[in-house]
Order: sequence, then structure tokens, then C-alpha cells
Amino acid sequence: MEIGIIGAGALGGTFAALLDRVGHRVEVTARGDGLAAIRSAGIRLTGAYGDVTARVTANERLTRRPELVLVCTKAQDAEAAVAANRALVDGATVVVVQNGLEGVDTAERLLPSSTCLGLLSLIAADHSGPGLVHVTAAAESGLGRGDGPAGQTAVRIAEVLSEAVPVRAIDDFRGAQWTKLVVNMVNAVPAIVGVTLGEVVAHPGLLRTLTASMHECVRVGIARGVRFGSLNGLDDTGLRAFASSSLEDATSVPSDLVARMGWETNRGSTQQSLRRGQPTEIDFLNGAVVREATAAGLAAPVNAALVGLVHEVESLGHPLPADRVIDLR
Repeated sequence: MEIGIIGAGALGGTFAALLDRVGHRVEVTARGDGLAAIRSAGIRLTGAYGDVTARVTANERLTRRPELVLVCTKAQDAEAAVAANRALVDGATVVVVQNGLEGVDTAERLLPSSTCLGLLSLIAADHSGPGLVHVTAAAESGLGRGDGPAGQTAVRIAEVLSEAVPVRAIDDFRGAQWTKLVVNMVNAVPAIVGVTLGEVVAHPGLLRTLTASMHECVRVGIARGVRFGSLNGLDDTGLRAFASSSLEDATSVPSDLVARMGWETNRGSTQQSLRRGQPTEIDFLNGAVVREATAAGLAAPVNAALVGLVHEVESLGHPLPADRVIDLR
């Protein structure tokens, strides 16, 4: 199959290398040093899926009309990247591989002739250098769209992608997106103070703020009529119980999540972006909670404060003291 991958970072590079390995014809988009490295030496993948060097076609924009497109940019770059490739992409099946809630809607707006799906990837991968990707944890990804059944297109595309990496078509994709958003609340606090998730959950004040951001996210989702999907050991029943519990009792949920997933040394994708001097996805993570809260007639003060603090770190170029993050209201 002719496959175009927009964005050859950690996840884009992973999918490109693994799809190339099983025989698909892959073209990726990249820029700057990344583009030069891929053209010179290919995408070099190491880690959980084995060592792969994929000599894929790479350009700033797609040059061949694809049958299937994976949009793997950071959420804040998706609209511009899709628009730049619209002439060749519109009409193809498009899979948006992104955090947040808005990626599929953005793709559908820009590509009216395409069938657009979302992919929730739990693969842990690090874009360790130009053309270099290291996968620290392999995992099954979930593919779907909207609130209903996965549909035949999702089933078919999941089968294609599963030739390279495990993908399952899932019903009620929106509910799974919301659970992933809850999980992604782990990103902001360690990014602001420059520590690992293990250090966050070991610090009572930082853990309380992390828990409060998750609390807000779940309560906003409930107000928006969400039935949470099962993901990372979290499900609708457990998250509703979490939302109704006191903040002190609820701290076990993020602590258990970090322990269950083995994330004690993980710094999160937001902190990785900060360390590379790149803009973060914070407006599409905690910022999404704030926007959804406004739509529900609610406030999300903890998440709003965390968004502001991450942007402050982006501007300053260094972490903030822990006391800036404790007891946000």
C-alpha cells in the first residue's frame, strides 16, 4: 500500500520504519536536520520492536498520492501540516495519531473527501536525534472515530497497520480519547518542575496538584456526557468513583497509574519537548480540559494554572520551583 506519514518524529518514525519493514511503500514528511538525516541514512529504529533501518522517501511535503495517511505531528502543528499536504491527501483514508481531543475534527474540516480516523497509541518512543527513534515500550493501539461502533473502515485499516504493529479497532473512540486525556494529565507537573514522575508521586504537594488536575479532567468529561473507555488500567466505573472521592483519597489513582505502567523514571512528552527547546502540546492537553469545562459551564482553575506555568517554562527556558505548583486553585 502507498502510505504517507506526515511528521517523522517519535511515533511517525516508528510507524514508518515498521510499515516499511513489512513491505509497504512509505513516504514521510520532515524538515531541517531530520529530513537530511532520513535522506542520508534512513530512519533508524531501536528498542522494543527490534533494530530497523528504513530507507523511506522523505520530503518536506508528500510528493506521491497515498492510499493511507498517518498524521503524526504534534497537535499544535497538525492543522498547518495537513493543509500543506491537502492537495494530495484529500480523498485518502487519514489516521490522526495525536494526543488531545481535536485532531480528527481538524482533519475532517480540512479534508472533506477523506474518511478520518483517530489512533490512540500507547507506544513509548523517544525521538533521540535526527532520524533516530528508540522505542522503550511496545503496546497495542486503538483505532476508531466518534461515539459509536468502530466501523468497517477502521477494522480494515487496523488489519493493515497490524501487519507492522498491533492495532485494534475500538468502539466509542471518544470515550477512549477522554481516558487518554486523563492519563496525559501526568505530563504538566513534572515538566514545570523538571523532575520524573516518580519524584512527583513521592512529593505530597506535587502529587496533590497532579491529582487535582486529573480530578478536574474527569469531572469535566462527566459533565460533557462522556463514558470513559478502558485504557491503562482505568475505566468508566473507576474514574467516576475517582471523581466523587476527596482529593486526599484520590491520590492513589495517579500513584498507582505510575507504578502500574513503570513510569517512575519517565519525564513525560511535555518535558521532552521543553528539553529540546520545542513548543509543547499543553494547549491540547490541560488546555483541552479548560475549553471543555467552559463549554460545560464549568471552571477548571488547576488545569488553567498548569497551562500558564508550562508556557512560563517555555518562555524562561528552565524549570520552576516546586512551590509554584503546590495547592493551585
